[in-house]
Amino acid sequence: MNTASLAGAGLNAAQLGRIRTHLEERFLKPGKVAGFLPLVYRRGEIAYCEPMGLMDIERGKPVREDTIWRIYSMSKPITSVALMQLYEQGHFQLSDAVDRWIPEFRDLRVYRSGVYPNFATDPCERRMTVKDVLTHMSGLTYDFMVATNVDAAYRKAGVRLEKKGGSLDEMAALLGKLPLEFSPGTSWNYSVATDVCGLLVERMSGQRFDQYLQEHLFGPLGMVDTAFSVPEDKLDRFAANYQRGPDKKLQLIDDPMDSPYGGEVTFHSGGGGLVSTAHDYLRFCRMLLGGGTLDGVRVMGPKTIELMSANHLPNGDDLTKWARGTFSET
Repeated sequence: MNTASLAGAGLNAAQLGRIRTHLEERFLKPGKVAGFLPLVYRRGEIAYCEPMGLMDIERGKPVREDTIWRIYSMSKPITSVALMQLYEQGHFQLSDAVDRWIPEFRDLRVYRSGVYPNFATDPCERRMTVKDVLTHMSGLTYDFMVATNVDAAYRKAGVRLEKKGGSLDEMAALLGKLPLEFSPGTSWNYSVATDVCGLLVERMSGQRFDQYLQEHLFGPLGMVDTAFSVPEDKLDRFAANYQRGPDKKLQLIDDPMDSPYGGEVTFHSGGGGLVSTAHDYLRFCRMLLGGGTLDGVRVMGPKTIELMSANHLPNGDDLTKWARGTFSET
């Protein structure tokens, strides 16, 4: 820890040292995780950044400050910023129907009963809007929820196209044939909606989503290690991916030297497909803190950041009032 940085951030070295103690005792020593990189940024200073554990157990490689991680749902804010850049340029209004750009969604209906592929459905109360997909009030879901007959249909229909080299266009075609959990705007449910936002960026901008992000966000912000894939010359910095098995031990599920991320990626998942480093993601966060500007480069306006950070649930309610209830698959 840099003493000058600590002084500028107004933080205490001894107190920050508790981070290592806590993470080592609660997670590293019991073998719950392989490694991680905590970073604390305050008042324009990196006050704490300390690699811990291993990024690759099999090869005995320690975590580094420039380790490349799968950032999964931390991709979502990046995708939302990309879409809102187009909002600033007048490409859409939040109340515009999604099917204006994604005609595959023109005949969406709402689940009433049944199991895949035989459903009884009702008409939507209204069309799905761009605001609905930005706020997870679209009626879409995720296949991994394992809670309803609709998410079961996602699994059976193969909506997770990243596993088999699909595309955002193919995802839209599949979703257009499946029922919604609820009529858009009437409830909240975590979902593939942010992947739909990525497709909206493609169709509004005329650019492939990964190319749009590189030109309008990653390049201008100096996010040099953020992308949907890892180039060969960076694979030595790419972390292995583990999950805890039934025996509570870590199991390797994606070897960095034989990972799909090391090849060509065709499904550019705005909801969870990006890789990045701690320092790259900090640059993105600093842009948000700076009202859309970083190091003299503006990528969006402060009023748009303000709009994005407001509560958009109906009546400014708490999420618990609108989150979707679940039922068991039959």
